[in-house]
Amino acid sequence: MKNLKIAIIGCGNLGLSIVNGLLGTEGFEASNLFVTKRNPDSLAYLREEGVTVLSDNLIASQEADMIILGVKPYNVPHILNEIAPVINPENQTIISLATGVTLEEMYQHLPKETTVYRAMPNIAADIQESITCICGKNGSDVTEQDVKELFNSIGISIMIEENLMEAATVLGACGVAYVLRFMRAMIQGGIQIGFDANTANTIVNQTVKGAAELIIKKDIHPEAAIDKVTTPKGCTIVGLNEMEHHGFSAAMVKGILASYEKIEK
Repeated sequence: MKNLKIAIIGCGNLGLSIVNGLLGTEGFEASNLFVTKRNPDSLAYLREEGVTVLSDNLIASQEADMIILGVKPYNVPHILNEIAPVINPENQTIISLATGVTLEEMYQHLPKETTVYRAMPNIAADIQESITCICGKNGSDVTEQDVKELFNSIGISIMIEENLMEAATVLGACGVAYVLRFMRAMIQGGIQIGFDANTANTIVNQTVKGAAELIIKKDIHPEAAIDKVTTPKGCTIVGLNEMEHHGFSAAMVKGILASYEKIEK
């Protein structure tokens, strides 16, 4: 991946996160990165890093081994039609970040032998802590590894079946908002029991971070960790039971299903 030329078409916030991840990858040369935007002036500072900044999608696409589409879903067909004349299916890979645009829909604008991937990072890409779910077609083992390494620069990546991509959007991308809302509620509760907002925020942030790290590093199910902090007649189990009486877990599941039903329509 470090020697590949990569173009990001429509380099918005997510595209910039990928740019930062790549520039922070040891051995990756900024000269191998091309970014485009309708108004490229906002990206001009990247030129000082050695990145090629353009407004011309065709030029960027001609130069690249991997072409990342960072545009809105409704713009994907237009961009694919625009760059299709310069795409070489034998040695170029197309990666779409657009929600809901299927591989088959992309192939309507590309030769059927083109290597195409869909990728769904989340907002934590901005701090290189995203979970990126990826699916694709026509890719070799080497290409798949290159794509994973690309998205590992902004966190971690996993390969999934395409029929799970919308579910991945809900759980991995929308899921950040669910966790943040949970954290906000914890902070509100902390204020009610005596903490000032800043102190409650600090405690909750580290508590949530610690819980996630515990699960990751110990490789255990959340319920196994819960068992370690729930003692008989203790305050933890009383709080958990009260939350469940008010539908905490059911509300979370219903929210996930509602988001999934919305994205499936």
